Amino acid sequence: MHKQIIDNFISRYNLNGEIESVKIQSDDKSMNVNFISDDKTLLGTVSSKSGEFPNGEYGIYTTSQLKSLLGVLQTSVKIESADAYIKFSDTNTSVNYMLADLSVIPVVPPLKTLPDFDVEISLDDEFTSKFIKSKGALSESDTFTFECKDGNGKIILGYSTLNTNRISINVDCKCNSDVQPISFSARYLKEILSSNRGAKSGNLKISSKGLAHIGFKTDEIESEYYLVELK
Repeated sequence: MHKQIIDNFISRYNLNGEIESVKIQSDDKSMNVNFISDDKTLLGTVSSKSGEFPNGEYGIYTTSQLKSLLGVLQTSVKIESADAYIKFSDTNTSVNYMLADLSVIPVVPPLKTLPDFDVEISLDDEFTSKFIKSKGALSESDTFTFECKDGNGKIILGYSTLNTNRISINVDCKCNSDVQPISFSARYLKEILSSNRGAKSGNLKISSKGLAHIGFKTDEIESEYYLVELK
């Protein structure tokens, strides 16, 4: 199998090191992972139509270590599993990754009934590049803020009721009504956008009740993320 399939799957939940410990579930038709951040303000799920892991459940405690091990292999790899480890090999090299007991993997709580989303924003490559550059320019900004007035939506980094350095990005959005400023993690959104570059479709939905949903789809992978409002 192509190692790139595994790399793409991992990058969409690992988010450049933000999520380390997960349980990967695999069957003949798909791979799935649910995850939650240490601060409990981000949770999500990634699923792949390619079930490249052997059937079963796998406790991955340190994803960064798994990525490093995969990095020494060629593009085509074979995967085998044992009770305590999972083995990846190419034509002349093999690596063993020791599995964690599932009891030490963070439990992802089921989502309760989702609120109605007041806003929907399409996420394209132009927005992705602009947001990532904006976050780099205002690296100290921990949050991004959305507001909508008279049908005009903006995403703002550096938002404050006082005068501050800030970047405002006009977005093409569907808003049911005016939305008062509401803030979420800019760091997580940056990594979500970076990890899903090239997706065929993506959107950001926001509820004034304090929840944001980000979703992406490719031919092989579907990823969903939920951000909790930061106050």
